[in-house]
Amino acid sequence: QVQLVESGGGLVQPGGSLTLSCEASGFDFSHVEMMWYRQRPGKEREFVAQIGENSYYFHYGDGLKGRFTISRDKARRMTYLSIQNLEPVDTGVYYCKNEGGAWGQGTQVTVSS
Repeated sequence: QVQLVESGGGLVQPGGSLTLSCEASGFDFSHVEMMWYRQRPGKEREFVAQIGENSYYFHYGDGLKGRFTISRDKARRMTYLSIQNLEPVDTGVYYCKNEGGAWGQGTQVTVSS
């Protein structure tokens, strides 16, 4: 059974940082690309970042390169999203997705003072 479980969200002050985690199981994690999406309040779900199976390929959503960093650890079957200098507009639910189309349940990130 394919499972993606996100964690690491929470309440953060503007300017702070977070690292979100996504634990994968039930599929060949080492040979698929992984992605992060987010859904901000009142907006459609949007693409955030993608990483190739060998971590040589990276792609970020428009305007997100620089503050967002995607990475993966094949041994731990984990995908990470580090976010620096968080802004209130980053508030939303962050989802992990695999190349096969499976989604996690999401983790809430709230940026507020």
